[in-house]
Amino acid sequence: MSVVSPVPSVPLSPGPSPSPGREIARIAVPVSLEFVFTLVLNFVNQVVVGALGATAIAAVGFANSLVFIPVFTLGALGASVSILVARAYGAGRRGDMNTTVTAALVLAGTLTLAVSLPMALYAPHLLRLTGASAGVAAAGSAYLQLSALALLPTILGMVLSGVMRSLGHARSPMVATFITVILNALLAYLLVFGVGPLPALGVAGAGWATLVTATLKVGILLAQVYGPRPLAGWAWPQGQSGRLAGWRSVAAPLLVLAVPLGITEMAWSGGTFLYNVVFQKLGDGALAAAQIVNTLESIFIVGSLGLMSATTALVGRSLGRGDAPGAVAWIRRLLAVGLRTGAAFGLLFALSALLLGLLFREAGAEVRSMAALGILINSAFQIVKVRNMIVGAGILPSGNDTGGVILGDVVSAFLVGLPLAVLLGLYTPLGVTGVFLARVTEESVKMGIFAWRAGRLKWERLAAEQGGAQKAAA
Repeated sequence: MSVVSPVPSVPLSPGPSPSPGREIARIAVPVSLEFVFTLVLNFVNQVVVGALGATAIAAVGFANSLVFIPVFTLGALGASVSILVARAYGAGRRGDMNTTVTAALVLAGTLTLAVSLPMALYAPHLLRLTGASAGVAAAGSAYLQLSALALLPTILGMVLSGVMRSLGHARSPMVATFITVILNALLAYLLVFGVGPLPALGVAGAGWATLVTATLKVGILLAQVYGPRPLAGWAWPQGQSGRLAGWRSVAAPLLVLAVPLGITEMAWSGGTFLYNVVFQKLGDGALAAAQIVNTLESIFIVGSLGLMSATTALVGRSLGRGDAPGAVAWIRRLLAVGLRTGAAFGLLFALSALLLGLLFREAGAEVRSMAALGILINSAFQIVKVRNMIVGAGILPSGNDTGGVILGDVVSAFLVGLPLAVLLGLYTPLGVTGVFLARVTEESVKMGIFAWRAGRLKWERLAAEQGGAQKAAA
């Protein structure tokens, strides 16, 4: 039994969409725009901080690569709840949906606090222990502390956003992100340089802006989900033999998906951090160039990121209705769209190299030259990276093959990419170029592993299981 709050605004079933293309766009476009807004914000922050010099760019980038490890690892709960909510929504199981959302928020909050508080307390030691140079550690300590404190609202926001997308309200988190992005950019400028009565906080000013706006965003999302016109009800899990049994029954499916996804996200974000360690070995300039490339690439690759959310939502709804052919049809459409968006945004990413002199004048000519080369190498592989996003973060988890996601991420990063980066970057004349080449080689290997695992999925069996659960609930 579940304690279910009435949610009049959420229908028992999603209903038919006008057309497949429009249905994909209704989810993918707002999600992509939301992440574009977020990454444009990060880019603006980097340009603002970049006025303080290459060391400041390197410090923010190195600290962010540390924060991204818990962000993506714990953010797997957002992907997990998105898949389960989409299935419950497709099957019309409103009570299961409410208890799943409640459990996900409680778990996310508890786990995030356990990680963020130690990170904030020991930020200076953490930077030094992980290989930051003395200048980078000094400049980035306060920023890392504030970013760690922003983890709680950030992770809760990721869970709430995943819920809203699966319920067909992808525009709502986009609006919340748009509002906070504008505020963050303004606050970052005011606090980094000091305007009027505000003190000039330097790099730490960007950290304060992140903390304030992340808190505001999660407040907006909570109001959208649980406000006057609620999309979900707050429902504590209850089982026939007590509340503990109820929590186990709800948390278990969440963790079955979230733990493997968390492991693979930890591997991916941890691998990204280790690449930064290799860049740091090549100097603060190399690390600064890598951060410029990563930030610019993120802006363009998230133009396709909405396809990942569209995959989990649309495939999950089809499976919830027991419709295997429908799930397969959505997969084919989404991969075709990904091919086109990957090519288009890859071209735009390559053209962004022309703007480095304007945007990063204070970073120095050598840093800009290394960044331009990295942009050209990575832009050539945008199609591969977009396909890996759709398959690895959408298709395989929707098909319950989280083991395939782990295999692809771990093997490609730790057995291929990183060893090759160390070899080419530190022991050959290629240097920075070698590290960039190692990263795109990793993506190519990952694509092969993901394609193999996706070919082994049994959609008919999974749809039959979900359809049986729907009949049992009815």
